[in-house]
Amino acid sequence: MAFWLYKSEPFKFSWAMLKAKGAAGEQWDGVRNYLARNNMRAMQIGDKGFFYHSNEGLEVVGITEVCALAHPDTTTDDPRWECVDIRAVCDMPRPVSLKDVKANPKLAEMSLVTSMRLSVQPVTHEEYLEVCRMGGLENPPV
Repeated sequence: MAFWLYKSEPFKFSWAMLKAKGAAGEQWDGVRNYLARNNMRAMQIGDKGFFYHSNEGLEVVGITEVCALAHPDTTTDDPRWECVDIRAVCDMPRPVSLKDVKANPKLAEMSLVTSMRLSVQPVTHEEYLEVCRMGGLENPPV
């Protein structure tokens, strides 16, 4: 089991929009960064992740789950670009702000702090549990 973080600008695609997609989820398309694409290629069904509102809010707002493995991104004809499908699992009881993540010494090496521009990032198991704790999520889904 691996853990991930997906960044989205809420005015383009928000946590509420992903939740509205239900169990079918939505493809995480439009990614045009090789490292982010390679992260998606490494994902497995059931991997959990954080949904992060970027630009507006700057906070982790929910937990996601991979529901379809990497496949061609339908928003382009370029075969280099792939995406996974994710679905909403649960809300973060208290959104966890970027400011709070940066202030936590346990998260100093988290990709959200060190590679802020990367749209699909790995999260360690320890980081996942710590952010869930900060967000008041008891018994986080793993």
